[in-house]
Amino acid sequence: MKIASWNVNSLKVRMPHLEEWLALAKPDIVALQEIKMETKAFPAEALRALGYEAVASGQKTYNGVALLARTAPTDTVVDIPGFADEQRRVLAATVGDLRIVDLYVVNGQEVGSDKYRYKLDWLAAVADWLRDEIAKHPKLVVLGDFNIAPDDRDVHDPEAWHEQVLCSTPERAALKRMLDLGLHDSFRLKDDTPGQFSWWDYRQAAFRRNLGLRIDLVLVSEALRASVQSAGIDRVPRTWERPSDHAPVWVEIG
Repeated sequence: MKIASWNVNSLKVRMPHLEEWLALAKPDIVALQEIKMETKAFPAEALRALGYEAVASGQKTYNGVALLARTAPTDTVVDIPGFADEQRRVLAATVGDLRIVDLYVVNGQEVGSDKYRYKLDWLAAVADWLRDEIAKHPKLVVLGDFNIAPDDRDVHDPEAWHEQVLCSTPERAALKRMLDLGLHDSFRLKDDTPGQFSWWDYRQAAFRRNLGLRIDLVLVSEALRASVQSAGIDRVPRTWERPSDHAPVWVEIG
C-alpha cells in the first residue's frame, strides 16, 4: 500500500497537477494540506471519477486538509479534542485497518512571536491527542506538512537556519515528543543521507539550487515499522509549471 502526503498550496490552482500525479504515482491513500478552499467547494466528485473517495475540512483562502483513499474513509475527526481552534489543520479517519491523521502544522512565523507560541501550544495539544489515538489504533500513520525540519540533515544550510522558525530547539523538541509516543519517521527508516528536501522557496532559484528543507513527513507507528518497504520524496511535480512549493512524500507499506 502506498500512502502519500502533499501540501498542494491551493487545490484550485493545483488540481491539474494532482490529477496528473495520481495517475503517475498511483497512491492508495493521499493526505493533502493547504487546499485553501471551503469544504463545500472540494472537488469530491472529480476525485471519485479518478477512483478516490475523499473527505475534507476546508476554509476559505487559508489552510484546509483532505484525505483521499481507494476505499471510503470512516470515523472522521476534524478538530483536536479539547483544543479550541478555528483553523482547519487536522483531519483523522480510518481507512481499512489503518488510522490516518493528516496534519497541517502551524508555520509559526518567527521565533518568539504570538504565532510561534500558538504553534507550540498546538503541537502540545496534538501530541496529547495522538497519545489517545495510538492507544486506540495501533496501526497509525501521522503525516502532513509539519513545518519542522527534524534535524540538521534536513536543512540546506544548518548554520543560517540555526534556531530560526522551522528549525528551533522547542519545535524540534515538540516533534520528538510525538515520536516518543511510538512513531517513526518512515523516510529515515530507509534513508539516512542529508540534503534531501520536500520544500523549496519560490525565490532565489531555490529548487534548482536545492536550497530546501525536509518538513513534510510520514510517521508510522511501531506496529507498522516492520512493514515499511520503501519511502521517498517525489520531486517531479516541483518541476512542473506553476508548482506547489512542496513535493509529495510517500511510504510503501506491505
